[in-house]
Amino acid sequence: MQDRDGADPPGKLEGQGGGVPPFPLESWMFRKWAVILGCLATFGAQAQQAHPPVFVLNSLDADISVVDPVSFTVVKRIPTGKEPHHLYLSPDEKSLIVANALGDSLTFVDPRTAEVQRVVRGISDPYHLRFSPDMKWFVTASNRLDYVVLYRWQGSTAAEPLQLVKRIPAPKTPSHLSIDSKSTTVYASLQDSDELLAIDLATQNVKWKAPVGKMPADIYLTPDDKFLLVALTGDKLVEVWDVSGGGLPKLVKRIPTAAGTHSFRAWGDKRHVLVSNRAANTISKIDITTFTVVDQFPAPAGPDDMELLTDGKTLLVTSRWAGKLTQIDTVTRKVVRQVKVGKSPHGIWTLDHQPRQ
Repeated sequence: MQDRDGADPPGKLEGQGGGVPPFPLESWMFRKWAVILGCLATFGAQAQQAHPPVFVLNSLDADISVVDPVSFTVVKRIPTGKEPHHLYLSPDEKSLIVANALGDSLTFVDPRTAEVQRVVRGISDPYHLRFSPDMKWFVTASNRLDYVVLYRWQGSTAAEPLQLVKRIPAPKTPSHLSIDSKSTTVYASLQDSDELLAIDLATQNVKWKAPVGKMPADIYLTPDDKFLLVALTGDKLVEVWDVSGGGLPKLVKRIPTAAGTHSFRAWGDKRHVLVSNRAANTISKIDITTFTVVDQFPAPAGPDDMELLTDGKTLLVTSRWAGKLTQIDTVTRKVVRQVKVGKSPHGIWTLDHQPRQ
């Protein structure tokens, strides 16, 4: 009996009534295992897509810890330039861009496979980074050199992805950046002069500079572009500034949080935002319609940057003093687990995240 394609059944040997088979048994078994392994590889790739890696920047180790979110183990370490602090996804969503401040470079990493794509050098002290929503501008805070730097974005695969446009003096110690939804204004906190700076992107000139509270760090612009929240690391407050008037901002409210208020992460519902309190070892949840704290979570060992997963309840935070990544359940308000990463972990990111508004 023959198969439908006219060949003898696989494995039928000479002398068994069918003559010599078109390929030996070993070859058939090899092809069978090749198919099985191919299916396993496809399944593995699909699993990787379902649970993309978590990236943690180890500022004092000059590398990235790649964490499997299911097993919560470090599966890889990626070398970078000196002092990687912050990271951001490219406009085409194909590259995660890591800013290496003391390395004067950017490391491009595939957000799905954790493979290094390229390194761009000659970028002056990139501490914090942002793309404008229209994806035309790439902006960095040059923390130790007292500049905000404007670049034209040429694309991830361009020979020179960034075209320098202007370095704008920003004394002293520009820390964090935010850009309005219309891509018209860049806001920067000036950590060591206790000020806010606003830059007009059309003219590349300073619009205004205004005093704020002690040691401003991260800033968060509300989705309507009206209010700018400023985390005061030298205090235990978030200041709320009305920036909608065009002129100097107006202080609206001071929100009590806890000591060492530092970094923001939107909840994803356009109504709430989280802020880490680095000295108090807590995270506060703020309602941006009432500007009040509505919840609080424990976060050990100097909580810094945060990532909220798409399930809406899993919060990841870098525990900077302990060199760990901490997972918090926001429903039970408890620390679920931790994993040791590198020295002074700072920025964190994964593709599996809630919207940043």
